[in-house]
Amino acid sequence: MAIKYVSIISDIERKINEGHYRSGQKLPSIRSAMELYGCSNSTAARAYAELEKRHAIYSIPNSGFYVVENQADMKPAAGSGTIDMASASPDLNLFPYRDFQHCLNKAIDTYKYNLFTYGDSQGLDMLRRTLVSHFANDQVFTASERIYITSGIQQAIEILARMPFPNGKRTVLIEQPGYDIYFRYMVTEGMPVRGIARSANGIDLLELEEQFKNGDIKFFFTMSRYHNPLGTSFSVEERKTIARLASKYDVYIVEDDYMGDLGSEQRFEPIYAYNSTSHVVYLKSFSKIIFPGLRLGAAVLPDRLLSTFKSYKLYADASLLSQAALEVYIKNGMFERHKRQISSQYEARITALNEAVERYNKAGLIETSGVRSGVYVQFKMPLTINLELLMKRLLERGISVRSGKDFYLSDYKERDKFLRISISRVQPEQIDEGVKAIIEEIQRLY
Repeated sequence: MAIKYVSIISDIERKINEGHYRSGQKLPSIRSAMELYGCSNSTAARAYAELEKRHAIYSIPNSGFYVVENQADMKPAAGSGTIDMASASPDLNLFPYRDFQHCLNKAIDTYKYNLFTYGDSQGLDMLRRTLVSHFANDQVFTASERIYITSGIQQAIEILARMPFPNGKRTVLIEQPGYDIYFRYMVTEGMPVRGIARSANGIDLLELEEQFKNGDIKFFFTMSRYHNPLGTSFSVEERKTIARLASKYDVYIVEDDYMGDLGSEQRFEPIYAYNSTSHVVYLKSFSKIIFPGLRLGAAVLPDRLLSTFKSYKLYADASLLSQAALEVYIKNGMFERHKRQISSQYEARITALNEAVERYNKAGLIETSGVRSGVYVQFKMPLTINLELLMKRLLERGISVRSGKDFYLSDYKERDKFLRISISRVQPEQIDEGVKAIIEEIQRLY
């Protein structure tokens, strides 16, 4: 029986790898497998159970067994022909549809009626416990009691902006250029917000210290890794210094590590890991690694902020079914597998983009942020370039990009002129054409 059981597994795995069974395809029923392989019901069932444990297949109750998504089987989505170098949304072709469907089914089987209650405003207990070990891989050591599950990271950062902090300060400091949706929210709500310059070369730590010392700063909102829109990451020295200054001046850091899972950097220790006085709120989103519609984020909070944050997050608004499916997805290793796949895809696109820049930027009219992984790259250009006219000409050529103007506070004076290039949705074969066109149009306007 053991030999037959192993041979069935090997044959099905071979057929999946060779494309005989494709993503989402229904496998022969256990009864059909008995006849196909000349084995007993228990042997066929055991082989299928082992394949499901290996995440090669998944089961749907009262339906059968299906092949888990294989990225190589995905076909490019039909599009309008536009070269999309603007969108930050994940590539539709890289969404783990089948994997996550499998996890949704497992979550329903595992948690059953618990998923159909209102739940806890702090989030599903088992997911928070799973995130403790998941975050530890990024050197974020915490307890489940200090983790809050939110309906996307946007909800978490809006709560943090509204709620009072123990230091009694009021102003939020945000990088310029920086996360436009967040600072526009604060301006609309009339909250005190101030900018501090950040470039591809980093941040002026002396200016940061001055702001912390005299600027009535409640917290500093930063993307330490794969910054939007620059694409760059802080150096170890910068991360350590920011952690030290937070402790020295009683200023909190809100560290948005939403892109952290998309890179290939090894042993990147966030600011959180260097701060010993619990002045860092660590945020993680799962939208960019799985799909935006999941709308799940997690906040790791210092003890001093827990009760206040709880009072502002009054109800459970994140889907319990999504939380349960995410818990299964992480625990069974699918998240790590998908992370490696999508990171490899994006890194190849960044490499192709850098090579295209080197090929066509002979006149040196653009400076890039020089990133090697992540999603964003800054194309900085001479101040004499008319950015609006440049974007109009690119659109006429079927190329969409984001203007750097979008990422500054309206009253912020010291601005660079640049385009934010995203490789998230642009297909690999379009990158060379897109970069060539951008540089050609900059040359015409120079």
